[in-house]
Amino acid sequence: MENNRNFFITIALSVLILTVWQVFYMNPKIESQRETARIEQERTAAEQGQAATNNAGAAGEAPGLPGSATPGLPAAASPAGEAPAAAAAAASPRLTIDTPSLSGSISLVGGRIDDVRLKRYHETVDDRSPEIQLLNPPDKPHGYFAEVGFIGQPDAGALPGADTLWTAEGNQTLTPTTPVVLTFTNDKGLAFRRTIAVDQSYMFTISDTVANAGDKSAALHNYGRVMRFDKPTTASIYVLHEGLIGVTGEEGLQEIDYSDVEEAKQIKPGKSTDGWLGITDKYWAVALVPSGQQAFQPGYAYFDDNGRPRYRADFVTDAIDVAPGASATVETRVFAGAKEVGTIQAYENDQKIRQFDLLIDWGWFYFITKPMFYLIDWLYKALGNFGLAILATTVVVKAIFFPLANKSYKSMANMKKVQPKMLEIREKYADDKMKQQQAMMELYKTEKINPLAGCWPVLIQIPVFFALYKVLYVTIEMRHAPFFGWIQDLAAPDPTSVFNLFGLLPYTVPAFLLIGVWPLIMGVTMFLQMRMNPTPPDPTQAMIFNWMPVIFTFMLASFPAGLVIYWAWNNFLSIVQQGVIMKRQGAKIELWDNLIGLFKKKPTPAE
Repeated sequence: MENNRNFFITIALSVLILTVWQVFYMNPKIESQRETARIEQERTAAEQGQAATNNAGAAGEAPGLPGSATPGLPAAASPAGEAPAAAAAAASPRLTIDTPSLSGSISLVGGRIDDVRLKRYHETVDDRSPEIQLLNPPDKPHGYFAEVGFIGQPDAGALPGADTLWTAEGNQTLTPTTPVVLTFTNDKGLAFRRTIAVDQSYMFTISDTVANAGDKSAALHNYGRVMRFDKPTTASIYVLHEGLIGVTGEEGLQEIDYSDVEEAKQIKPGKSTDGWLGITDKYWAVALVPSGQQAFQPGYAYFDDNGRPRYRADFVTDAIDVAPGASATVETRVFAGAKEVGTIQAYENDQKIRQFDLLIDWGWFYFITKPMFYLIDWLYKALGNFGLAILATTVVVKAIFFPLANKSYKSMANMKKVQPKMLEIREKYADDKMKQQQAMMELYKTEKINPLAGCWPVLIQIPVFFALYKVLYVTIEMRHAPFFGWIQDLAAPDPTSVFNLFGLLPYTVPAFLLIGVWPLIMGVTMFLQMRMNPTPPDPTQAMIFNWMPVIFTFMLASFPAGLVIYWAWNNFLSIVQQGVIMKRQGAKIELWDNLIGLFKKKPTPAE
């Protein structure tokens, strides 16, 4: 059974290695490449502009275009070129957006929200770097906007859509205390009055009132759409959804990758009376929240016109009948901002938006991930540093699992105490494995030892490790959060490397050799923890145990620094805990003998 115990431990460690390698290894590198490529593209476009491309395609699709998830959505004006954001924004009449969280402008052409910057977030850890540009006009290379309008029968006349030029009344700046009002009247006597309001964070409220001064009833359909003309420069990763997303109808949450909608061209869920839909990135999102006064048809679509792809999430409501002399009002909310956990949760609770918290990808272990985030966030508010909060969280997690780990270490200590008896049994029944196993089982029963107890300290770390990784990777609160010294971003890898003496040598180290200080500390603590136990008698198991710290050092070097700090601190606490328990149980601590044995000359077979 001793061999079985080691076998199970080997399996547990192997599973952990495979999980880490396959699911996590390349993700931080992917994120780094994504950020670098996006910033470079933005700067190149700003410096050089783009050649005029008359066939760049319209900002929307004409009715009946192949792949239209929602037939009847209006076409938008064709861009004459792909100018930088500032030039594109200035090309049409605009209203300024100025809130504590946002800046930018709204285009009076189409009433589009297509120029939004996030004041509190920058492209790099340097606060002097450019602010995050979330939304861009459609004639910009990274066009990305939200639009609300109406469609109807031809006898209703021209209806507000992508090409409509609205007239602004009074105030020209949208702030949390001063909404803006737009008006438009068509040739059939339909007068549209649009009020756009915004809160302190990221939620716009678009309220459209239609007054019918004509002599015929009008049946109008309210529509909304989020349109994006590109996608992240690197593919989305396994543990994080980026792409089209929504919670509507009986289907509930739908996460549609870019590749999925590219293949399907259009995805049309069932009708809904509540919910939301939009496009999400790792840290940012744009989502539409229909009013729910009328049932609506959600849809997701992909188009490629002359090499310019576009991705769309949209909805169209059932008909709104406006009788002669009557009026009707419909409201649509538009979220455009950072996926802050507290802000998203407040919108769900206060504005009754169905499962809006799913805009943040908490993953399969959400029942661990969300509580862990709230714990870290609470500790951060108490300690003032996310790195210290992670260290404190590790202590809390160790305390929660203390009874299980304590029982495990006691069992391991008892096994060390009975090792002489185990050796006697092996020698006595060397030629009869069946009797040897029976004698071992009787010994375990007499001494009240669980031979598999040593697996638990390893196994229980897997879901906690995964949950912490998700918290560090997907929550914007961890983005650019500093620790101390050279760690200025806990969500990014340790930037130092032993291969250039931590920056003392003047050359750049390849990404796969960026083995920083904290990964080395993690490797050393893991090595010491494994040396607390006797070397496994099986050569294969012994080799795995010897090389495990080295493998993990290289693998975790590219992980978020916060995760590596957690792992190193957890190893240290485990060493202390195991040492104290084993000493109390009167079992020998193998650490010093194992360390001394590394430097002793190994006897040759002849000796």
